[in-house]
Amino acid sequence: MILLASASTVRARLLREAGVPFEVRASRLDEAEEKSLYKGDRPEDIAIRLAEAKALAAPAGPDDLVIGADQTLELDGELIDKSANLSEARARLISLRGRDHRLHSAVALVRDGKVVWMGVSSPRLTMRAFSESFVESYLAAHGDAALSSVGCYLLEGAGAQLFERIDGDYFAILGLPLIELLAALRAEGALAA
Repeated sequence: MILLASASTVRARLLREAGVPFEVRASRLDEAEEKSLYKGDRPEDIAIRLAEAKALAAPAGPDDLVIGADQTLELDGELIDKSANLSEARARLISLRGRDHRLHSAVALVRDGKVVWMGVSSPRLTMRAFSESFVESYLAAHGDAALSSVGCYLLEGAGAQLFERIDGDYFAILGLPLIELLAALRAEGALAA
């Protein structure tokens, strides 16, 4: 059985719409505590380690194939954490306005307590120089939903209006490098070749 070690509704939707049969088994990992172990590591490496840790922490049987995933946002070489509230989200969006950043989206597959595959995709995103009033209306329309994304943007919806340019994998921006993951699931015999 394929298990998704994430409570992310977006990741689940991506898998469901791609025709992947799976069950959600969110990991019991304390993400903040786990992230503190990697302080000083590159944001890309932190995403990979968190994806692996989530997959390893999920409740699974011996033949289950567990998908763990995580994202980190890198701005000027620094790791940016999720915003805790709308005030922080506003400041986050203002700090990203008119600038490039990288979103590192990592995924790990675990079977029988061992990592069988890992991958990471790191799209570069450029936000446009939007107005203060646009930020206010965007956050008013989306509220706490904006807090679910480390960048406070919902690219699959109105968040697309925040951007001037995107270079990289759309699925990775949503939280799952889907094309690479599907290939890995086929290689593991979990999907038809």
